[in-house]
Amino acid sequence: MLAEVVRSGFVEGQHSGSVVALGADGSVVLSVGRPELPVFPRSSNKPMQAVGMLEQGLDLDGELLALACASHSGESFHLGGVRRILAGAGLSESDLRTPADYPVDDVERLSYVAEGGRPVPLAMNCSGKHAAMLATCVVNGWPTETYPAPDHPLQVALRATIERLAGEPVAAVGVDGCGAPVFALTLAGLARSFAAIATAPADTPEHRVATAVRAHPEWLGGNRRDVTSLVAGVEGLIAKDGAEGVYAAAMPDGRAVALKVDDGAQRARPPVMVAALRALGVHADVLDELAEAPLLGGGVQVGVVRCVL
Repeated sequence: MLAEVVRSGFVEGQHSGSVVALGADGSVVLSVGRPELPVFPRSSNKPMQAVGMLEQGLDLDGELLALACASHSGESFHLGGVRRILAGAGLSESDLRTPADYPVDDVERLSYVAEGGRPVPLAMNCSGKHAAMLATCVVNGWPTETYPAPDHPLQVALRATIERLAGEPVAAVGVDGCGAPVFALTLAGLARSFAAIATAPADTPEHRVATAVRAHPEWLGGNRRDVTSLVAGVEGLIAKDGAEGVYAAAMPDGRAVALKVDDGAQRARPPVMVAALRALGVHADVLDELAEAPLLGGGVQVGVVRCVL
């Protein structure tokens, strides 16, 4: 068990899963569940994919590179940033192969609909990654119409980068919610890849990605997202959340965490990540803020989700 659900003093449920925490030397400091089994990291793969795109000639830095790593909330600056990436490559929203969607953030979605917005590929939370993929194709003269195909030169190159960073072969290839390939890794491999990015020397694609994420966490997620709060609140940290209860993070000295909640519940992710980071000796005020997820009843807090590691 990773976390328990406590309502009005009564333990009413639990979340199981796996987590691994690595020390700065790569040794296993904490291991719960089966972190040696492969999972689909979903959007937690995005920083690795961004490294691969830079290796293939993508010319992005700053907030737009953070957006290429993002599962963005759909705030106006996110959507504007995606348009900027596309325009820089001579492309438009019509070139995106993301499914039509609304902004993922509740507040942004309501505002978007109130203003007459409809589901479009631009609003889908992975559109930053897809825009960067398209821009990488333009740089290399690769077809843009088929860029999400697993055998496309772009995806073949990104798989090779992921395998290099993780230090293991991809266990399986699936189709992510955005339509792009998703590459399965063990949680240990996922943690190693984040450590490789967080500790990379200057003038490397990995360092460029880490610098962008650290400097622009609101572009990585959004102004109401736990991943944004975590990166902004822990000096030097990089992190990325993923669908189905995945989370990965690393410190600049190589300490790293990767976790997967078996039932895919997102509410258990932040408390478990906090516990794992604390096991590695990480301390910051934001960890206190994220250590428990509130449960509401009748509009007031009547319980919490807390980690039991």
